[in-house]
Amino acid sequence: MSNSPASQPHTPTPAAATARRSFFRRLLALAVGGLITLVPGAAGLLAFLDPLFRRGGRARQVPVAPLAAIPDDGVPRQFPVVADRQDAWNSFPAQPIGAVFLRRTPGSEEVLALNATCPHAGCMVAYQPAAESFRCPCHTSRFKADGTRILPCVSPRDLDRLECEVRDGVVWVSYQDFYTGKAQKIARQ
Repeated sequence: MSNSPASQPHTPTPAAATARRSFFRRLLALAVGGLITLVPGAAGLLAFLDPLFRRGGRARQVPVAPLAAIPDDGVPRQFPVVADRQDAWNSFPAQPIGAVFLRRTPGSEEVLALNATCPHAGCMVAYQPAAESFRCPCHTSRFKADGTRILPCVSPRDLDRLECEVRDGVVWVSYQDFYTGKAQKIARQ
């Protein structure tokens, strides 16, 4: 048996073993520190970006007017829609978000709600009692008192009907905006 250095097993020097342990400790500390920093950083980033991924545009039930404010004469009357509005990061209480026309059928508590926005280009329509019709000031679209188009008409569809109900003497409308210029009634998101 020879005592040559090639035949003896390699045993690291104490300094090399200490350096290796020190490297693994530093590596472990770096990994733990990265996780500790990553978790709150990711949570903060998600909280910051949350409003951008939130879906809006769903119909919201809004109290619009007392039933007594809508005579049962079949004439549509315009009412503002006021609700809390929220953009990506701010909240604005009691802001006007649109307008609706409410019409009661004679001798009934049944209410018809129409969005006051013209489906052609988004202009606000006005009701003309003498002509018993709505008229869009932008491109001369005309609609009957029930919201149906009077042909010829550049609007691709009738005025948008909105669901509504009377609760405790107040008319509640499911207010929603729709894309303009489309033949189908497609809700904005």
